[in-house]
Amino acid sequence: MSTTTCQVVGFLLSLLGLAGCIAATGMDMWSTQDLYDNPVTSVFQYEGLWRSCVRQSSGFTECRPYFTILGLPAMLQAVRALMIVGIVLGAISLLVSIFALKCIRIGSMEDSAKANMTLTSGIMFIVSGLCAIAGVSVFANMLVTNFWMSTANMYTGMGGMVQTVQTRYTFGAALFVGWVAGGLTLIGGVMMCIACRGLAPEESNYKAVSYHASGHNVAYKPGGFKASTGFGSNTKSKKIYDGGARTEDEAQSHPSKYDYV
Repeated sequence: MSTTTCQVVGFLLSLLGLAGCIAATGMDMWSTQDLYDNPVTSVFQYEGLWRSCVRQSSGFTECRPYFTILGLPAMLQAVRALMIVGIVLGAISLLVSIFALKCIRIGSMEDSAKANMTLTSGIMFIVSGLCAIAGVSVFANMLVTNFWMSTANMYTGMGGMVQTVQTRYTFGAALFVGWVAGGLTLIGGVMMCIACRGLAPEESNYKAVSYHASGHNVAYKPGGFKASTGFGSNTKSKKIYDGGARTEDEAQSHPSKYDYV
């Protein structure tokens, strides 16, 4: 899979997951009434994060918002906070990932900057998905605990032969929407992080080599060669290599008085 394809697929999955998280947070059916072995079926109750609803057999539905914050269970408030944090992080990472797409050119933005933005948005998508999954899982654990506690209290008196009417709640549709949305956001974030490696520019392993042109002329002589600057006779003579023997001329020529006549 190419880098552009991986990035675009991750972006679309994260976008779909973020939309699912928003939908799950606003849904009312986080917990629904368990109708199994329930003698009263004319009224159906279900609850969400923000309000509780009652639907009658005639089709009339009445919803009542939660008018308190401090009076709500601590677990419900924690689930609210997790879902809101996940949505905010997902929205911010969505904006960042739009500018990080390789198929979109904005000015003279370099590939290294797009790679960093892609990695940042991928990490934020992963955290957003984890927040959504954690929030839904906490609410599901609360439902399971209350369900079994309600089941244990349903049969009282006469050796457990008398059944009391008590409302039990089970998983609602919003829980499954939240799990799927959180998973999609998490997978999209991972794909964005993988695409970051392809966007980063590859570093060259070749070392730069500089070449300097020699400023000396070489004068060849029958017995060897002598290096000189060629700018006049007032220059210092270099080493003379004759055959395989090493001889060094350290003498310096001095002008005589007859040179100026």
